[in-house]
Amino acid sequence: MSSSNSVTVQILDKEYSIICPPEERSNLVSAARYLDSKMREIRSSGKVIGADRIAVMAALNITHDLLHNQERPQAPTSGATREQVRDLLERVDQALADDAGSKPA
Repeated sequence: MSSSNSVTVQILDKEYSIICPPEERSNLVSAARYLDSKMREIRSSGKVIGADRIAVMAALNITHDLLHNQERPQAPTSGATREQVRDLLERVDQALADDAGSKPA
């Protein structure tokens, strides 16, 4: 994919460039906004310090909510939706790993 498929999102005051198919741009931006809001909630509580720890807590909270919602009987979620969520999470993980690798030791 070319850089024209790159989307820049801002999460907790940091910018991340993520390669994304054009048809997934709005989903990626929505996911980033949601993650940003969850991370800001955690940071504002004052109980968790450090962006890495805040990110882990946000991931755990979001995953807990997802698993809890899957346990409740609802309209079935398609396998395609689950795959899209997994794909977006992998991209965010990769962007975070790339960012962590670029920090000076």
